[in-house]
Amino acid sequence: MTFDQELLLLLKARYPIIYIKTIEEDRVELLIRRNVKINLNRSIYTWDYVDGYTNNPNSEKFARRNPLQALEFIEDLNAETPAVFLLKDFNKFLTDLSVARKLKNLTRFLKLQPKTIIIVSSELNIPSELSDFITLLKFDLPNSIEIEQELFRLFDSLDIETNSLLIQDLVKACKGLSIERIRRVLSKILATYKTIDLDSIRLILNEKRQIISQTGILEYSSVKQTLNNIGGIQNLKNWLKKRRSAFSSKAIDYGLPSPRGLLLVGVQGTGKSLTAKVIANDWQLPLLRLDIGRLFGGIVGESELRLRQTIEVAEALAPCVLWIDEIDKAFSNTDSKGDSGTSNRVLGSFTSWLSEKNSSVFVVATANNIKQLPLEMIRKGRFDEIFFLDLPTYKERIEIFEIHLKEFRPLNWETYDCSRLATLSIRFSGAEIKQSIIDAMYYAFYEKREFTTEDIQKALTEVIPLSQLDDLKVQEIQNWALSGRIRLASEK
Repeated sequence: MTFDQELLLLLKARYPIIYIKTIEEDRVELLIRRNVKINLNRSIYTWDYVDGYTNNPNSEKFARRNPLQALEFIEDLNAETPAVFLLKDFNKFLTDLSVARKLKNLTRFLKLQPKTIIIVSSELNIPSELSDFITLLKFDLPNSIEIEQELFRLFDSLDIETNSLLIQDLVKACKGLSIERIRRVLSKILATYKTIDLDSIRLILNEKRQIISQTGILEYSSVKQTLNNIGGIQNLKNWLKKRRSAFSSKAIDYGLPSPRGLLLVGVQGTGKSLTAKVIANDWQLPLLRLDIGRLFGGIVGESELRLRQTIEVAEALAPCVLWIDEIDKAFSNTDSKGDSGTSNRVLGSFTSWLSEKNSSVFVVATANNIKQLPLEMIRKGRFDEIFFLDLPTYKERIEIFEIHLKEFRPLNWETYDCSRLATLSIRFSGAEIKQSIIDAMYYAFYEKREFTTEDIQKALTEVIPLSQLDDLKVQEIQNWALSGRIRLASEK
């Protein structure tokens, strides 16, 4: 059901109070006026704290700076007069005892009269005592069709020639932006380049980065690496390649449901975070990194609000990849945390969203120890698959050495004996292998010469891998994964 259809249904059913959360105040007011004008014979009264009722024919600016008087106006209006009252930012006053009481009293009359109160605000805060009286109506950011219509309107007004490919790319780039922001960024593009073309998309993406940075929780990441920059994990690579086009229009027409996400677990340094990042690059999707530690605020209810905001931003920018690093540190042992149940509430909201989401947000979560995650996080239906990334095998270590040596010495990487180095690096992680090459480069640079296989061999003897520092813990995780309870990322 669309916003227009649901709004009309609630108005006809005489719901007394409707609450619309949106940053697009002008757009939602325009849609409300259009719906009421076309489908209902009702007057519309708009109120805000500074100007009061701006279109009251009897008293201009009536009830300004007086929210209680604004409600009294609704009560005093003729009972047979069909009306919609658009109260902007009225949620700020819902905690006031007199306002809350007046609203409760009003609902008894509004149910029997053709009158409806619509509260419009950029925030969602409904006191529990009023939750039974207020109906929340979701108002999404503009969809692809609405963005396309806005672009055509702009191009027609400016007499700019365009083509279907440009429109498709611009629509995709503008997903997640409000109509006002789209207009603003396109004006900036015209002022800068005097036209709108494929090169303009960079400025649109910068606008998205600003929105994401304002959340303080999400970070818009860019990455240049591809799956070819990761050694081993062939099973996982094959799984990802089969889903590379899952968000395309062909997949949608085929009826293929969008993939939900992945949980990557395993020993530190085995490439879990890098894999999460390259998925976005390989699938050509924006990458959002969630700092899950920042979700937990000090005020009761703030953490849940931050999670809702994060989900709204991610869904608005879909299709995208949402990367959650080291999720086990945030949700491990939630039952024992003394945080008044905040962790459990956030966990419950997050897992519910994972199960029920229909948006094209591909969640990639990483964890070092799956045993620390609650069972409700890892059960089927939350993620499409859970992969275990183990310490690299001999063959994979050769590949990892080759990848990093090609990066550092693209012209003469073949002169290094990767087979010998792989033999000497048993139970080394990919990160530790890379560090050994860097250490070898430091040795040689200090002596003002080119580094050799022997320098890397020396560095390997001086690096103490994590598998030796915490052998029991690493062995425990490996034994659990090899018991057949989880899918292995590497071929064995």
